[in-house]
Amino acid sequence: MAAGYLEILRARHAARLLTGTLVGRLPNATAAIALVLFVRAEGGTYSLAGALVAVYGIANAVGQPVLGRLVDLHGQPRVQLPAAVLSALAMACFAFSGTDPLLLAYACVAAAGLFTPPLEGGLRALWPSVLRREEQVHTAYAMDAVAQEVMFTVGPLLVTLCVALWSEQAALLVLNAVGVLGALSVVVSGPSRAWRSAPREAHWLGALRSPGLLALLGAFLFIGIALGSITVASVPYADDHGGDTVYGWLMAALGLGALIGGSVYGARQWTGEPGRRLQVLVALLAVCYLPLTLMPGAVAMVALTVVAGLFLAPAIACAFVLIDRHAPRGTVTEAFSWLVTTFTVGTSVGTGLAGPVVEAGGALWGFAVPGAAGGVSLLVLLATGRVLAAPAGGEVVAASSENDPNRAVEPRFSSGDRA
Repeated sequence: MAAGYLEILRARHAARLLTGTLVGRLPNATAAIALVLFVRAEGGTYSLAGALVAVYGIANAVGQPVLGRLVDLHGQPRVQLPAAVLSALAMACFAFSGTDPLLLAYACVAAAGLFTPPLEGGLRALWPSVLRREEQVHTAYAMDAVAQEVMFTVGPLLVTLCVALWSEQAALLVLNAVGVLGALSVVVSGPSRAWRSAPREAHWLGALRSPGLLALLGAFLFIGIALGSITVASVPYADDHGGDTVYGWLMAALGLGALIGGSVYGARQWTGEPGRRLQVLVALLAVCYLPLTLMPGAVAMVALTVVAGLFLAPAIACAFVLIDRHAPRGTVTEAFSWLVTTFTVGTSVGTGLAGPVVEAGGALWGFAVPGAAGGVSLLVLLATGRVLAAPAGGEVVAASSENDPNRAVEPRFSSGDRA
């Protein structure tokens, strides 16, 4: 696949769009750790830091589909860049005002999350106009996902570097300023300025009027719950098996599993009905969560966590194919953003749900939550199988160059798990 990646990067605008999107999403990738470190430096409690991170996440989940709809209506430059600037200004206001007054702190963090530009969905809409061959578009999705996994690994390191060189306040300011530059690089490019969404039917529900999209959102809400619960259940396990170092390895192993699974899945093109394939992938995902309840020694647990992440990226990639098919005409960016939002909400719910479960039954019951949530996700897909298998058409969904620009079987690998 390395040769395919190099071919993509040689295409005009490709490297710039990929790099600009990754840099533009840097503030979002580093928000949680940057906020926690800043609040701690200001003398605030971890409870306050957690509350601010939660407010940022909720606002981000609300803002993504709203901004995605605006992108579909008005184009990328008129929405992405102003949103990036407003988000950075809100975070700068928080960096200078601090945690007192508290109401202003919450308002600034909420605004920063709300105006985070939907660059990820925008990039997926641009690839077909940059890469004309079907197999190139598929490879671009794989490359995009791999690069974003690297970004979410490198981002926290950049925060700690900024803190070490300057301060926690400087980390907030610098990373958000860099994010604006990344968004600027994307929106001034030729493909971004030229891109237009397909004509859409006016409807207040937008993309949510598609039954197929609603089925996908219901399923991926529970996959998000599974991921959120793993992050919490891993804490008491790590406390008993080596502390923070083991916790870090477990979280890294989950990401490594996603990279491995996505790379293997993206190495070939798949035929057949994607709805049926998604059911199989989610079933495998749920089954691979179950061995975590064995809670063996640290080394074996890290290996099991790698296995637990193997089918996440393929499932998300398959879901994006179905979104392309079921998104109402003219709502592709909004539809992608809704999946990102649902996944984020699910992760937050899983985090909140696993806390009381762990307190009541320990890490064992905490690790039982992902398997149960994966099972519920599979039940949702089985119950809505006919809806997902229905061909896109009629008044709600119309085939267009926007929804399936290459008549492709599916994009290879996506990174919606990290939005």
